[in-house]
Amino acid sequence: MELEQDTYLSIEGQSEGFYKEKGSKFLAYAFPVTSEEEIKEAQEVLRKKHYDARHHCYAWALGRDGTHYRANDDGEPNHSAGDPILGQIRSFNLSDVLVIVVRYFGGTKLGVGGLISAYKTAAAEALSAARVVPVTVMHTYQVSFTYPDMNEVMRAVKDFDAEVVSQDFGMECRMVLRVRETRSEAFADQFTLSDTIKTKRKDPVEEI
Repeated sequence: MELEQDTYLSIEGQSEGFYKEKGSKFLAYAFPVTSEEEIKEAQEVLRKKHYDARHHCYAWALGRDGTHYRANDDGEPNHSAGDPILGQIRSFNLSDVLVIVVRYFGGTKLGVGGLISAYKTAAAEALSAARVVPVTVMHTYQVSFTYPDMNEVMRAVKDFDAEVVSQDFGMECRMVLRVRETRSEAFADQFTLSDTIKTKRKDPVEEI
C-alpha cells in the first residue's frame, strides 16, 4: 500500500490469533489504540477474561513513526515474548497497535528459542487476521471570525477538506477544524492577511 507523506498504517478493529506448542496455548489479540489509557483498558479486559492464564505478554507502538513503544515479557525469560511481539508489529509496518499474547502453560517448557518462536507466530496470526488501514495525521485549529467572513471561512473548509469538530456562532463565530498535516500550513496561511479571521493551532498539535 503506497502511503502519502502524512499517513501511516494501523488496524481497523480487534483481531485474534492462536498457536499451540507442546500443550501450551498462545492466544493473541491485536487492538487499534491511540493512547496508553486505551492500552490499559484493553489489558484489564483480557486479564479479567483470562484470569487463570500464567502470562499476559504484550507490545505496543504509538504515533506515526512508532517511536513511542513498549514490550513486556510478563514473567517469561527476558526478551523471549515482548520483543518478538513488537518485532511483528514492526514487520507489518504498523503503529497505534497493541498486541497481547495470553499463554496457558501446557506442562512442558519450551526454552527461550521455543518461546520466541511461539510468541512471534501467535502475534503474526493476530496481525494477519486484521484489516490494515491508513491513518492520516491531522492538525487541529480554532478559527475565530466575524459573520461577514463566514463565506470565506466556509470556502476554506471546503477547499481544504477540513473536518468540523465543533462550531459556535454566537457574538463571535468560532470553529474547531481538523486539517491533514500536508495541507495545514497552507490552510493557516489562507487567513494570514485578514484582520478579522484568527487561526490558532490547538494542543495537542497532532490528533489522530
